[in-house]
Amino acid sequence: MAPFISIIIPNRNGEATIGLCLETAFASKYQSFEVIVVDDHSTDGSVGVIEEFPCKLVRLDRQSGVSAARNAGAKQGRGDLLFFTDADCLLEEDALAVAAETFLAHGAGVVIGGTYTKKPRDKDFFSYFQSIFINYSESKKADSPDYLAAHAMIIAAETFHENQGFQENFLPVAEDVEFSHRLRRAGCRLLINPRILVRHVFGFSLYRSLRNAASKSKYWTVYSIGNRDIFADSGTASTELKANVMFCLLCVVLLFLLIIYNDPRYLYLVLLTIAANLLVSRGLLLAFYKEEGIGFAAAAAAYYLLLFPLAVGAGGFAGLIRYLAAGPHRWNSE
Repeated sequence: MAPFISIIIPNRNGEATIGLCLETAFASKYQSFEVIVVDDHSTDGSVGVIEEFPCKLVRLDRQSGVSAARNAGAKQGRGDLLFFTDADCLLEEDALAVAAETFLAHGAGVVIGGTYTKKPRDKDFFSYFQSIFINYSESKKADSPDYLAAHAMIIAAETFHENQGFQENFLPVAEDVEFSHRLRRAGCRLLINPRILVRHVFGFSLYRSLRNAASKSKYWTVYSIGNRDIFADSGTASTELKANVMFCLLCVVLLFLLIIYNDPRYLYLVLLTIAANLLVSRGLLLAFYKEEGIGFAAAAAAYYLLLFPLAVGAGGFAGLIRYLAAGPHRWNSE
């Protein structure tokens, strides 16, 4: 019997995207579902857009954060399954059907994740880079992921409530990682079905791409140090990305030494380091090539190997400083 699904969408000033999000949700081929939007005290025109759709609107009387919004939506849900997504994510028309099929195939003890489509809603280079990067990183260990991202997370309502939902007032961008880890410790099995897809609206520029990388790296570092898994192969915080940052920093040091000492051996070491990085990153670089061809892959490789790791490294350093300075308040949201 097809499970009834409650789609839970937190919204905070998402006027630009929430309409598209709801259009795609209601265009689903799956029949047995409801949509619950929790507005986190928006100050834009979001509520007016939401009210144009036949969904249940829950309005928080003060800004409470994305975790509180998701938990509030789950309390209102009538579904056997809860499907969490975001206001800037557009569900593919078969996403709910695949989610239900996957759940029925594995049973109540499983928590299921989806991922981004390889092609984003936006047509710019940096959005394409980000969407392919996340799709590759989240899908490569589908049978044993470290976490499930809340842009496409499917969980039995009973399991969600038994495990107290998302931790509120938690570090930004890490609340779904913490929840995933807590679920696994409780005996749940995590898996990702790469066929459960949402199309993300990024609107990235070079600045926004680098700022996003630095911000996520900052909070991920705080959480990972505290969780003692800083070197784990964890989705977008993959061993490849961490190695990429280390290789990039090593190249910077070697180039500095080359300038200081004018010794060509340092140049050879730089070339060797680049070659090692290309080898470690070959899976992602191949994903760029398969999706968009050689021209895009070359540009994406240059960005990923030369600029992106500098932002990730800067964010990681900021996270380390925050962790050391925050004392017992390390986990609180800013």
